[in-house]
Amino acid sequence: MRTWREIRGFPVAIRLLLVNQFGVNTGFYLLIPYLAVHLGEDLGLSAAVVGIVLGVRNLSQQGLFLIGGSAADRLGARGVIIAGCGLRAVGFGLFALGDGPAVLLAASVLSGLAGALFNPAVRAYLALAAGERKAEAFALFNVFATAGALVGPLLGSALLLVDFRVSALTAAGLFAVLTVAQALVLPADTVAPSGNSVMADWREVAGNRGFVAFALAMVGMFTMENQLYLLLPDGARRATGWDGAAGVVFLVGTLTNLGLQLRLTRALKARGSRGRWISGGIALMGLGFLPPMAVAGAGTAHGDPVGAALRLLPVLGGALLLYLGVMIAQPFVMELIPGFGRPELTGTYFGLFYVVSGIAAAVGNAVVGWAMDAGEHTGARWLPWACCLAFGLVSAAAVARLHRLRTLPDRTPAEPVPV
Repeated sequence: MRTWREIRGFPVAIRLLLVNQFGVNTGFYLLIPYLAVHLGEDLGLSAAVVGIVLGVRNLSQQGLFLIGGSAADRLGARGVIIAGCGLRAVGFGLFALGDGPAVLLAASVLSGLAGALFNPAVRAYLALAAGERKAEAFALFNVFATAGALVGPLLGSALLLVDFRVSALTAAGLFAVLTVAQALVLPADTVAPSGNSVMADWREVAGNRGFVAFALAMVGMFTMENQLYLLLPDGARRATGWDGAAGVVFLVGTLTNLGLQLRLTRALKARGSRGRWISGGIALMGLGFLPPMAVAGAGTAHGDPVGAALRLLPVLGGALLLYLGVMIAQPFVMELIPGFGRPELTGTYFGLFYVVSGIAAAVGNAVVGWAMDAGEHTGARWLPWACCLAFGLVSAAAVARLHRLRTLPDRTPAEPVPV
């Protein structure tokens, strides 16, 4: 009930963006996890073509975040959000209707460009509209995003029983509804000229040493967060011999997030500095890989429900610590980013931050994937878990050092968006 009261206390713009994020994640996860199977098995494309299609989508998104952030600063976040959702509706619709490489590549480019537009724009709008309540707004944003990430795959699995094209059209329709809702309801935001060219803005943001150091320090956080979709589900399946065990991991995390995120953020905001909580949250994320690492070579409990449940407990315990660490750190990370520079460049700061995080996720996943293969071949199945623990401890230490050096902004002054 307290969460709903907090939501009602925010202006309509923020409430709409929360619902928007739930819809964005629902639409994304009901389609994208099943896209590779559709391309390879349903359409009969080669593995190389499937890899190109998926890689183009990821590159289009991760590589263009900076453009999306700058567009939000110069054109207004509202219009960029609407354009991004509209483009994703078109892109997902093409996945449903097209079966040739040219159409599929166009769908990938449009879908990736859409994410590059609305991801930094939404966060910039939210940061400016929330005023002094940024941490609470981003905590709720995390709640809605996590719920969408759980609902999406469940809905996608059900729709796949009918046909992949039904899933794609449903996702496209969801983004179309979000586009219309934002066009009708989302208030216009004030555009304050930066006074410089786009390249000068980029140089200003990239030249902010404190911000760049912070973004690089967060590499470990994004690498570990991505293991919610790679290493932890794999660990759950290996421990139990049951493919559905990965869903239990997501369910535990979502329920924890729904119940604790806002309370945790409000309690921590009133006690101690943001940098300290970010560092502590990242360290807790790293420690979350210890319980699964301790039983990584214990084998699989095939045909033994009790044994499977016991083997799953360390994985669930680790996932719980990882989720709690994200819940502690992430709202304060989002709150601090605008404080590194001028309010006129909020979108650009978010854009560059997500460029760095995208590269970090790609490189981190490659390292973890290598460690998983190496551990499998050598019998050292603890190796990928140890890599993630190291990522967490190094990243937490880097943030703690920035905090001690007073590199992190204490406050994030910004004028709220008129609503």
